[in-house]
Amino acid sequence: MPDLTESEINEEVMKLHQTIKEKFGYEMKYIRPPKGEFSQRTLKITKSLGYKTVMWSFAYEDWNENNQPNEEKAKKKILDNIHNGEIMLLHGNSKTNTNILDSIIKEAKNMGYEFKSLDEFK
Repeated sequence: MPDLTESEINEEVMKLHQTIKEKFGYEMKYIRPPKGEFSQRTLKITKSLGYKTVMWSFAYEDWNENNQPNEEKAKKKILDNIHNGEIMLLHGNSKTNTNILDSIIKEAKNMGYEFKSLDEFK
């Protein structure tokens, strides 16, 4: 986003907002900068649009649909790095994540972790 103009950022964010509202009936209030790339300017712009920026505390290379990580290695990496207050970034286009998410959630819960919405962390 740092390379975009203010009007381009406004257009992209509001287009996404409208799509999410139409498809899921949900009003976005949080935003994660694509690739984690931001500047003071982009943070100010998204804040002026009513969004709170939230970054992740864990991510791994799962976004490339043509180079998906091994499921067992991915599961181990995720579980080995789980921590209190974690905001885990798992890309929805990852077939690996689709295949292991249920077991990740179950194992994390068995380890004593619970899942909450961002609203519950105020």
